[in-house]
Amino acid sequence: MPNSAITEKCGENVWIKRNNFMMKYLNYVNIKQGTKSEFRYSRGNTLPLVQRPFGMAHLAVQTKGGDAWWYDPDARCIEGLRITSQPSPWLSDYGAILISPQADIMFENYSDNWSGCRNNETEMSPHFLQTRFLRQRCTVKATVSERCIKILAEFGDIPNRAISFFNIAGNLESKVDGKNKYIYISTDGVEQGIAKNFKRYYIISPTNDCVDFEKSYVSNTAYHLMLKGETAELNIAVSYISFEQAELNLHEVVDKTFKEVMSDGEQAWEQYLSKIELDPATNEDIIRTFYSCMYRTATFPNIAYEYDENGREIHYSPYIGDVCNGIRYTNNGFWDTSRTTFPLYALIAPEIYRAMLKSALNDFSECGFLPRWVTIAEVGCMPSTLIDSVIAQGVICGIVEEKDAKILLDAMIKHAEIASNEERFGRSGIEEYKKYGYVPSDLYKESVNLTLDFAYGDYCIAKTAEFLGENKISKKYFERSKNYRNLFDEETGFMRAKKTDGEFESDFDPFAWGGAYTEASAWQTTFSVPHDFDGLAFLAGGEEKLVDMLDKIFESEPLYRVGGYKKEIHEMTEMTSVNFGMCAISNQPSFSLPYIYALFDKKDRCEYWVKKICSELFSYKTDGFPGDEDNGSMSAWYILSMIGRYPICPADNNHINITPQVKFKVRNL
Repeated sequence: MPNSAITEKCGENVWIKRNNFMMKYLNYVNIKQGTKSEFRYSRGNTLPLVQRPFGMAHLAVQTKGGDAWWYDPDARCIEGLRITSQPSPWLSDYGAILISPQADIMFENYSDNWSGCRNNETEMSPHFLQTRFLRQRCTVKATVSERCIKILAEFGDIPNRAISFFNIAGNLESKVDGKNKYIYISTDGVEQGIAKNFKRYYIISPTNDCVDFEKSYVSNTAYHLMLKGETAELNIAVSYISFEQAELNLHEVVDKTFKEVMSDGEQAWEQYLSKIELDPATNEDIIRTFYSCMYRTATFPNIAYEYDENGREIHYSPYIGDVCNGIRYTNNGFWDTSRTTFPLYALIAPEIYRAMLKSALNDFSECGFLPRWVTIAEVGCMPSTLIDSVIAQGVICGIVEEKDAKILLDAMIKHAEIASNEERFGRSGIEEYKKYGYVPSDLYKESVNLTLDFAYGDYCIAKTAEFLGENKISKKYFERSKNYRNLFDEETGFMRAKKTDGEFESDFDPFAWGGAYTEASAWQTTFSVPHDFDGLAFLAGGEEKLVDMLDKIFESEPLYRVGGYKKEIHEMTEMTSVNFGMCAISNQPSFSLPYIYALFDKKDRCEYWVKKICSELFSYKTDGFPGDEDNGSMSAWYILSMIGRYPICPADNNHINITPQVKFKVRNL
């Protein structure tokens, strides 16, 4: 970067100035980062989402529908702009609608209405999207507010022009209010999660006299909005509650021009991205990677609450199937985000952290359990209740209000003591864990991970109780947090599955993935005791033996067997495709591995591997991640690693500090 680069204050933002040309942080964000992925090989499994930070309305280009991998950055065709809520291809979408221009011939299926496109005629940014449908001779521009989308479509001289709203899944319903010129569309399409009375409601409101309502019509698959002229501008409001609520949400954009909404979105992103200011002399590729990752940490979780006519926060409850008071957030898996994303929020966005836990309390009051992995509803797709870690850190850091902290403590204790009738809620296997001191492998899959995570969860309860002066509770759960020891096998040096009879499973293979382990083998999982690495070292026969084990992980061949999965899963493929041994940094169980070195006076090895991972496995490009990005968790890992501050045990608010790889400042620390 030229030496002339300087920073200048612009209101609340710091912009990077280079050669007298002012560049905003947004200009460094590539929203296509990590999108070059497929079922067998992930390089992020991300989507190029246009939205506000943590917003409810999300828009992305769809190149080929039909499954969860509906965007390909290298595609030369386009089917439309998808209003999406998909947090991951492994969880699919819900309440989705595809917006597609049509011209000349009208198609009833979006898969038939695809068009060629050119990359040089497509612009994607967090707050703005522009692309051209070549066959339809239509340029479409889009921008968003928190709960609304603004579309500007400009056709050429071509007959039979229309904007079609295709249903992705479920049942489509529609109606027209000719007096107010509103089009109402709803869909109940949901593939993951059990939700009562779920619908997503849309109101489409033209801003000019561009719609021929007499010719517009509905089919089984879409609502076709026939146009009078060559230009159409549409406001689209989204609601989880009702059409009436969508109409209220419409006020976010109805009195604003396209440029005004776009400018508001630009400022919202600038404010978030500039929370960490990099030295402008930093290598430009690093700047691009860093701020692309910053963008990723604000795409999820998403607000799912709205404001009623009196300005009160309300939300649709998927558990009650009705409207409830208070805020709600969706699209977050605590198994992933508790490790890095929330520690980053604690540093740069405590207000989001606090709001997420208030949302969790509302979930608790509505279904009786805290969330584990929530989309529109709880899906329970990953083991354990690692929200415990988020609560403990939030309480210790003073992010959580004391009155909320006490309720959250009670909720955690319920997880630790009472089994749910539904496997998706609470701790699966908790009764057996209490009885045996571990989760038996002859009764439960992923039993080793469940046991270790439960032990860490108990530690989180103990730390929270200690902070609140509940010493009796604290003592009980500190003792239970040592249960991880029950699965350590001194003979092999690994955490092993144990049966109800107290015997280890006989067919042990430390290279086998799955079975008793979650998306890992014994090599990675054995280190999953963030609250007591000293205790783990003692079990292993001393610090040197534990360090030697880490050396073998990083320096050996990436050996693995399909194990309990009975086939190769993408995380195995990703581990073997890079030169980091069995450190499967593509998945959360390996996130802490390079940092454990620093706990045992081997900071040089820690810094060596962290820098190597950051420089070789991360970039701002479409293949920019070493595996699933997972709702900000991998991006947060990169950001924290670059600034030299890793949360080895979030429940202690304990960070490993290493030499930062960039010069930076944190705003509002």
